[in-house]
Amino acid sequence: MMTGSVLDILIYVFDRYMLTESPDVPERENLARDLEQAGFEHGNVERALDWLTDLAFGQGEAQAAAVPGGLRVFTDSELARLSTECRGLLLTLENARVLSPRQRELVIERMLALDADEPDTEQLKWVVLMVLSSQPGQELAVERLGSLITDVRVLAPH
Repeated sequence: MMTGSVLDILIYVFDRYMLTESPDVPERENLARDLEQAGFEHGNVERALDWLTDLAFGQGEAQAAAVPGGLRVFTDSELARLSTECRGLLLTLENARVLSPRQRELVIERMLALDADEPDTEQLKWVVLMVLSSQPGQELAVERLGSLITDVRVLAPH
């Protein structure tokens, strides 16, 4: 049995349903059954589905925390959980106008909700992509994210 992390499950769902021309994502119970049949562990499937539900319904809280033009100061728990590289990428994405302050807050909240031991920039990129894709009218931002990630890879030391 493949266990798969919560992020692995989210990427699987994103790839299977959000990147395709699939008309609809199955209802929660059917999706959970499909994921378990694909080999994912029940507990992680439930956590991933809760994560997606919170993404869909938790966007108002991020709106309240975001102050356009304000300076974002990370809390101690955010500093402990998000690496310097992750925080730098968030700043880069916001400065490039890929993320709005509200979206940045939602990405931070969703990253912390993954409860990963040491979240890295690759995980952050997936979360940013999922957050942007969950919102209408973000096609250009998703496109800019793709080109920015490509540019960052080219510039990164090997």
